[in-house]
Amino acid sequence: MSDVAYRPGPAHGSVWSLAPFGAAVAAAALIGGLGVTGTAAEYQSLDQPSWAPPSWLFGPVWTILYAMIAVAGWLVWRRSGWTPALTAYAVQLVLNAIWTPIFFGLGRYGLALVDIAVLWVAIGATVVLFRPISRLAAGLLLPYWAWVTFATALNAAIWHAN
Repeated sequence: MSDVAYRPGPAHGSVWSLAPFGAAVAAAALIGGLGVTGTAAEYQSLDQPSWAPPSWLFGPVWTILYAMIAVAGWLVWRRSGWTPALTAYAVQLVLNAIWTPIFFGLGRYGLALVDIAVLWVAIGATVVLFRPISRLAAGLLLPYWAWVTFATALNAAIWHAN
């Protein structure tokens, strides 16, 4: 393989090329939830800070964020093909996918905090790498990064309280 990044042709710009990014994000969401049932009940049973959101809020927020994450990856791929920016993107998706099984499946709140802290850094790296390729793509990741910032604080508070 050469050092030159793959540059997709015009056919790769079609909306159909968004499907693999939607599938990758859906896979991360599904992997995160596989074998982890009763998360809402478990979340409610935890000692939480007063600023913790209700469990029903997570589904709608993540649905919107996952759509934005998929579009961001697609926009970058359309412009540059597979580059280190999309490798960082893939890494943050994996870290995102494993957080739920660690936190809820294993009940390892401290380990989940390590995962989400590394996820936060990976999202930041992805934003930095996306920006020169597509400012819109980088911008689409900012609400995700903000939510993960909040979720990191919540994870830390729950770990401390439980």
